[in-house]
Amino acid sequence: MKAFFEELFAYGHDCNQRLWEAMMANQEKIPEKSIKLYHHILNAHQIWNNRIDPKAPAFGVWAERQLQAEKEIDQSNYRHTLSILDTYSLDATIRYSNSKGQVFTNGISDILFHLVNHSTYHRGQIAADFRHHDLEPLVSDYIWYKR
Repeated sequence: MKAFFEELFAYGHDCNQRLWEAMMANQEKIPEKSIKLYHHILNAHQIWNNRIDPKAPAFGVWAERQLQAEKEIDQSNYRHTLSILDTYSLDATIRYSNSKGQVFTNGISDILFHLVNHSTYHRGQIAADFRHHDLEPLVSDYIWYKR
């Protein structure tokens, strides 16, 4: 199962990096909604990583930064996830607090799968927003990545 998650996170990292490149190439045309969703994808990734393996103060779920900084944040998130996969049992459970202070217990594999789905969902929203603003959306289908 570890190899499966490594592959899924490599796919997500590839999509995030290519999306960053597309946004940087078209900065003046990228809709604000798309930029906010991109920040949110990376913020949530860091938040969930830090719930499993606290490393650094987490960003707020909707925090915004300069778009230029996002490539390195995505790379850092990806490296941290790979470290989690090397360090923690996917069968382990953790207790964590959400942004409202509520305490939950979930399996690490469930959290990581949630993170993959969360990112894919929001990249789909970004693709729709790009289309709505006459921009070519990123091809981010998993099967396309595997080809």
